[in-house]
Amino acid sequence: MLQEFKEFALKGNVVDLAVGIIIGAAFGAIVSSLVDDIIMPPIGLLLGGIDFSELFVVLKGDGAYNTVAQAREAGAVTWNVGLFVNAVVKFVIVAFAVFLLVKGMNRLTRKQVEKPAEVPPPPADVQLLTEIRDLLKARSP
Repeated sequence: MLQEFKEFALKGNVVDLAVGIIIGAAFGAIVSSLVDDIIMPPIGLLLGGIDFSELFVVLKGDGAYNTVAQAREAGAVTWNVGLFVNAVVKFVIVAFAVFLLVKGMNRLTRKQVEKPAEVPPPPADVQLLTEIRDLLKARSP
């Protein structure tokens, strides 16, 4: 059983999957920073200085809270609309990046499939018989 597990774990697909997960996690961090630090601040500024990460509605709780963290500390129930909007924007960016990746892979795969396979030359005996046939055709009237 240990040998079977070792063979499974060291197969190329498992290693490729592990590399993909690690790169995906790093890509997720980059997308999060892109959305939270680059995209959403100008959008919030254009919409009147809204900080989307702190855009929430108090569903249950007493008092006015300036941040989601303050509301959570006080035990208030909040509807975090801004965090949801940020998550949707992150999803759209990741989905678009995956779409471009799959599209590129499909294009590479299609080019390999479209490339016609070279026909191997016939065996020596078939070539010899073909030459004899052609010579006999050329001699007969």
